[in-house]
Amino acid sequence: MNEVPLILVVEDEYLLRREVEEILTGAGFAGDSFPSGDTALASFMDNAKTYKALITDVNLGDGLNGWEVARRIREKEAGFPVIYITAYSAAEWTAHGVPNSILISKPFAPTQLVTALSNLLNVGSAPTT
Repeated sequence: MNEVPLILVVEDEYLLRREVEEILTGAGFAGDSFPSGDTALASFMDNAKTYKALITDVNLGDGLNGWEVARRIREKEAGFPVIYITAYSAAEWTAHGVPNSILISKPFAPTQLVTALSNLLNVGSAPTT
């Protein structure tokens, strides 16, 4: 039996976090979501679950932001797939984002998220957009 890929989701807005989980479930993935970068990173680092990719908002309020979460995860797993979702920080992506990541601007269509995730998981990297 094939294991459903588990995706680490970090989004401080409750409704958007739930929407991302629904999109992932509908596309055959499982989402493990957190409202803060600190709690998400702690879950990743404890190795209790095997995450296949990170989807993170950039601006997360107090604590770690999405840029920092992705960088710390990449320190542990260099090629870990990362998708940033943001309404404000697209111009900062080239300076702060990790290599071979994808940035999707809010609002986004569900197909954008699923396509980006599928590209990163199937290819290992995708062209930047």
